[in-house]
Amino acid sequence: MSNLVLVTGSSRGIGAASAIRLASEGYNVCINYIHDAVAAQEVVKQIQLTGQKALAVQADVSEEKQVIMLFERMDEYFGRVYGLVNNAGILFKQMRVEEMSAERINAVLTTNVTSAFLCAREAIKRMSLDRGGAGGVIVNVSSAAARIGSAGEYVDYAASKGAIDTMTIGLANEVAEQGIRVNAVRPGFIYTDMHRAGGEPGRVDRLKGSLPMQRGGSVDEVAAAVSWLMSEESSYTTGSFIEVSGGR
Repeated sequence: MSNLVLVTGSSRGIGAASAIRLASEGYNVCINYIHDAVAAQEVVKQIQLTGQKALAVQADVSEEKQVIMLFERMDEYFGRVYGLVNNAGILFKQMRVEEMSAERINAVLTTNVTSAFLCAREAIKRMSLDRGGAGGVIVNVSSAAARIGSAGEYVDYAASKGAIDTMTIGLANEVAEQGIRVNAVRPGFIYTDMHRAGGEPGRVDRLKGSLPMQRGGSVDEVAAAVSWLMSEESSYTTGSFIEVSGGR
């Protein structure tokens, strides 16, 4: 069976941590990035230090043609993909819905939702038993925002993650007979650069006191959950969610 995993948006943050963790568990990893080639190559180097193979491929996974190219590159370099971590995502400056433009909303939905569907589609074509595959695993990176709503900050981002939750449940039921499991992790207040894109780099420290655990989470804690869902230890788990959110 192939041990190749694609992690989208994996040049930094949760994606990079997940890629490195999966490599430490024995997977070869395709690193996907859109802008920062230097950061992507650094992740590749860290994976190679574990003894696993890694390849960095630049692709905007919200664009259909680029997704097809990405999977074709993996086919040529590694062979069939076994696992997919749908991690690519964006958010914009905090604002209320009444201030949001259609351009912003569509960008969030396309990057956070369409990309997951396109990558899942191409992965399923290669994993499905009916298509000669050996099965596989898809892990979607959702967010606690899907449950909380992120009022006054980024309801558009929260809504995109709500769509990912629904996709996870529906797709899990759709492909279970094809040997494919689909699950998701819901990170909460995690220390990543994404908060800087929202205009508040210190957001986790501002809000951590509202959590039962009274602290923010690390990307490595999210990566551990991704790794478990990818592993055979979760072989009877599909259509499920792991909350990595400090109790909220």
